[in-house]
Amino acid sequence: MSGGNATPGAIRPMIGITGRRVRLGLVDGLDKRYGHLLTDTFMSDFSDRIARAGGIPVNLPYDADPEALCHWLAGVVITGGQDVHPAYWGGDLSVVRDVDPRDNPMVHDPERDEYEIALVRAALARHIPVLGVCRGLQVLNVALGGTLIADLPPGSVGHQSSSPPLTDGADDHKVTFEPGSIAEGLFGAGAVTNSWHHQAVDRCGTGLVVTGRTADGVVEAVELPGAAVLGVQWHPEWMERDDPALSWIVAEGNRRI
Repeated sequence: MSGGNATPGAIRPMIGITGRRVRLGLVDGLDKRYGHLLTDTFMSDFSDRIARAGGIPVNLPYDADPEALCHWLAGVVITGGQDVHPAYWGGDLSVVRDVDPRDNPMVHDPERDEYEIALVRAALARHIPVLGVCRGLQVLNVALGGTLIADLPPGSVGHQSSSPPLTDGADDHKVTFEPGSIAEGLFGAGAVTNSWHHQAVDRCGTGLVVTGRTADGVVEAVELPGAAVLGVQWHPEWMERDDPALSWIVAEGNRRI
């Protein structure tokens, strides 16, 4: 569905979406002559849902200068993916594998970390709305000086679902939201969400507050009071029902144009 809720001919907010950089050799069936070349990859579910909400999705490679982008973008989405390198938040460096992230998109990627942290800081400095999704919530926290739990212990709530996308999540994964928060305004007092993460926020970065948790206390939503900044630990792009977090970033972007 092209155009979504937008009025034909209307000015629509440009929403930047981050991705990954990998080697083309990871693509099955591709001519081996091209295997050493690099490609930028983006989850099209973000683009589809942002367009449906009335925004213009803009995929952001690492080469897109954050400061220059912030002259044009009306909102930023920091997407999910691999763990944030522990060097950026004071974690255990012994867990880092000596593997090129271009050959394995699930290992630490310092270039991606550096880019997304810089993008978050540039967006915040210019008061551009930010939505952090799963890893993106953790990047938001790290960009503001926060720390992470390196590996969640097993508990009463399942945070590493075996269900494939798309899913609305299991009944045990209910997030309760703080009254008066952006999240409560979007989701109500609580919501069942999907979940694919083994790390989580430990100490919040400067200014960030926790506005959503599961019953085991794991942080599932954070906000920056007084700003259009929201981090969610689940994947709104993979919820079967429309998740208001993506409509929110478009609506906030609309306020800037």
